[in-house]
Amino acid sequence: MERRTYLNAATLSALAEPHRLQIVELLIRQPLTVGEVATRLQLRQPQASKHLRVLSEAGIVRVEAVANRRICTLRAEPFRELDEWLSTYRQLWEDRFDRLDDYLQQLQQRQDETESQTDPHTDPEDQ
Repeated sequence: MERRTYLNAATLSALAEPHRLQIVELLIRQPLTVGEVATRLQLRQPQASKHLRVLSEAGIVRVEAVANRRICTLRAEPFRELDEWLSTYRQLWEDRFDRLDDYLQQLQQRQDETESQTDPHTDPEDQ
């Protein structure tokens, strides 16, 4: 459990910076070179490299050297782990919404019963 918590913290920490989150959004579509990332985000190449290094150290991005280019791709594992972690909270909220829905239905039923008992136009034989 500790390892997973650490990985989630590293993932969340890496994604907390806006430029790194934008890099991830770019890499969802396709692998890009460091230069392409820098150009699309209007960053200098050393800045893009620094952000990519943080993402790589967090295990989010894989950087592969091909000739004199560095190709960046997303790794799926951190996002799967993050999704598993979030699923706990997703289930918690779904359960709470189900309970809220049940409660609202009970309130509506009580209100309908109260209105039918106090409505002067209701025929007592219909009740």
